[in-house]
Amino acid sequence: MRLLILLASTTMLAACGGAGPQSAGSAAPSGSGGTNGSGGTHTFVNPTEPKTYKAVGASHSYKYSVEDSGDILRDTGGNPVLDGAGDTIPTQRSLRQTGQGNQLYQGDATTVRNTNLTIAYNPRDAIFDVSFSNALAGTSAASRFQDPLHRTDFGGQVEPQIGTPNLGSGPWNIAGINYLESGTAANVTFSQPVVSAPTEFVFDLIDRSKVGSYNSTTFFYQTPGTDTQFVTFAGYLRNQASVSYAGTTALTTQTNTLERGAFAYGELTVNDKVPTSGTGSFTGTMLASMVFNDQPDVNGNFDTYFQWIAGQATTNVNFGTNTFALALDGTVGAPFLDGTSGQHSVLEGARFQANGAGDINLVMAGGFFGQFNEAWFTNPLGGRLDLNISGSSIDGAFYGPKGQEIGGSYRIVGGTPDERIDILGTFVGKGN
Repeated sequence: MRLLILLASTTMLAACGGAGPQSAGSAAPSGSGGTNGSGGTHTFVNPTEPKTYKAVGASHSYKYSVEDSGDILRDTGGNPVLDGAGDTIPTQRSLRQTGQGNQLYQGDATTVRNTNLTIAYNPRDAIFDVSFSNALAGTSAASRFQDPLHRTDFGGQVEPQIGTPNLGSGPWNIAGINYLESGTAANVTFSQPVVSAPTEFVFDLIDRSKVGSYNSTTFFYQTPGTDTQFVTFAGYLRNQASVSYAGTTALTTQTNTLERGAFAYGELTVNDKVPTSGTGSFTGTMLASMVFNDQPDVNGNFDTYFQWIAGQATTNVNFGTNTFALALDGTVGAPFLDGTSGQHSVLEGARFQANGAGDINLVMAGGFFGQFNEAWFTNPLGGRLDLNISGSSIDGAFYGPKGQEIGGSYRIVGGTPDERIDILGTFVGKGN
């Protein structure tokens, strides 16, 4: 059960999940050690010194507003009931009667060498400093997670904020996922009762004479050593809302700025240690954030929602010919609703598949790069949705002393007019 208490004063939205991560990893396997260039021993799985990692990944943002006309509270005689400030009082929220307006969507996928996504970890104090800032994607989150209460998990009365994917449960069941969260809220509360988990990102003002706000960032990652030893995947979400109320018209406006991202980070392989002959197959996890709205030209619905996708990535590499092929196979999560229409074409539980290929160029790209040639969804009850791909990218690198593992980012942009389709994500894998 989720329990949120948002006070009129600024309140930290941090949660303690009990057995949270005490370090970036777990016990180091034998033979996985190395040096970090400063003369000290350092391993990715069991870090001993502070280190900053550059991440390859993708992120996007969506800013828009919704207006709630609300029904005015009236007494038994049909007269409006006024609050202490002399304003009418709206009753049950009716955001479903309106749509998303003033929309601004942006997205970007970084390359191995052209990235400003960073994850810094200090094992002495268990502090994470994470920067997701990317002007091309419209993202600006930069967070420090240092309070032990920033660690959270699913289950119990306090859970990660709405919109966070529960990767540790089915259909995904990915092991070793850790969640860190911090944020603030002022003069707002979820419009749904707090005795059950909110299903929509909709707020009510506590004091209608004041503007309300919400701003919370969640960072999640797989513990290094769970599936891979030298690279891991991570994701983040930032939900922001500003809520205001025009008393004379009983009009409430909520302006949302939502950010999502997924990326890989770890110990990069030195170029001359990457194999130059033979083949390799790498399997691991894929994670993606998606916006999908193919309805504007069909029924005039412009409401767009974020959805998470997670599953398996398989990368086949031919080191002799410097080529690779990538296959993604994931399951789609529920949409992140906000009280508007709720209409969406890709249903929770849909299967996502995509195939792409490209080249290895360590000198020019620092790894490998390519594009997708096909991608599609299969909804739970049948029905295949093929993507018209306008643009796509795959960017990755090798990790470990001898290129034993890989990690990278990808993006698929829809090309059909009057649709908003964008899938951005990351993948990791270890050699079989």
